[in-house]
Amino acid sequence: MTSEPGPPRPLPDPASIDWSEIDGGALDEFILGAPREFTRDELVEAAGLDPEESGRLWRALGFADSDPEDRVYTRADLEAASTVARLTRDWLPDKNAREAVARAVAQSLSRLAEWQIGMLAQVAAAHIGGELTPRDAARLAADVLPELESLQSYVWRRHLAATASRWVAGAQRMDAADIAADTWPLSVGFADMVGFTRTTRRRSMDELGEMIERFGSVTTEVIANGRGRVIKTVGDEVLYVTEHPADAAAIALGLRDRVRTEPALPQLRIGLAHGMVLARYGDVYGEVVNVAARLTSEARPDTVLVDKEMFESLRDDPRFDLRRIATLHTRGYSHLRAWALRGARER
Repeated sequence: MTSEPGPPRPLPDPASIDWSEIDGGALDEFILGAPREFTRDELVEAAGLDPEESGRLWRALGFADSDPEDRVYTRADLEAASTVARLTRDWLPDKNAREAVARAVAQSLSRLAEWQIGMLAQVAAAHIGGELTPRDAARLAADVLPELESLQSYVWRRHLAATASRWVAGAQRMDAADIAADTWPLSVGFADMVGFTRTTRRRSMDELGEMIERFGSVTTEVIANGRGRVIKTVGDEVLYVTEHPADAAAIALGLRDRVRTEPALPQLRIGLAHGMVLARYGDVYGEVVNVAARLTSEARPDTVLVDKEMFESLRDDPRFDLRRIATLHTRGYSHLRAWALRGARER
């Protein structure tokens, strides 16, 4: 038996707000889209959630537990909690799967939020000048966030459609009895900036910011144009996948060549491997990923190394030149066979 919350306490109309009265305490209500009304126990009871699991899911989303008496939850939290209760009943009966989904969503969106707040602060500073006050931030939230939210929904649906199309095409190519729903043959590529730690010591914060921005821009553009997908970017390294080995190889050479023309970026070393990969919650796992990482760590600056499976797929492709190198002895692989990849015109 759950209790029904009382009538909502609406936020004021932004057009009628005296912005001089806005303080930091009101800012998050404009961002959340609703005032904070409920304690943790009230939220759990109204949504019909299990108290213990609701705490685990909240922490999986990346948030600290609140004090039982603090009113920190909004109508949006209540609606989301009720949605979780319905999903639990109808679609996600496995509690481990629910927590994994929560972690995956949180990891992606928390990084997005960090970037967006920094971006909005820079935009506001450029238009307002001087230090950004809570009043200015609240006004910006009221004006910009609805449009930003709409744009995010559009981009998400576009990516969802593209991923669904790839999934259907892959399922049609393979016998469903021979492959798990989240296990696919993929080519995995790592691209790592050479000497990143040493480079950061010689650059100012502005120069470092420019380098990171250019690295993200270049890798995203080249990988997308090459029919690949960026799985994640971690500091000085990007991890990407493709359906076909030739696409992964073309992307690797494209990244190498593009970075050569970027004065703000150090050289890359790149490793490629192909095989069965566990693709789950937006990330990839398995030996193929490990091999690609080891090849990257062993590659010389401005070079691309590939494993045996990539070699077998590319050896007859006239666009590529492959040269066997000495067997590698690296962590976890005492006899790793590898080939250096170049374009056919580099022979």
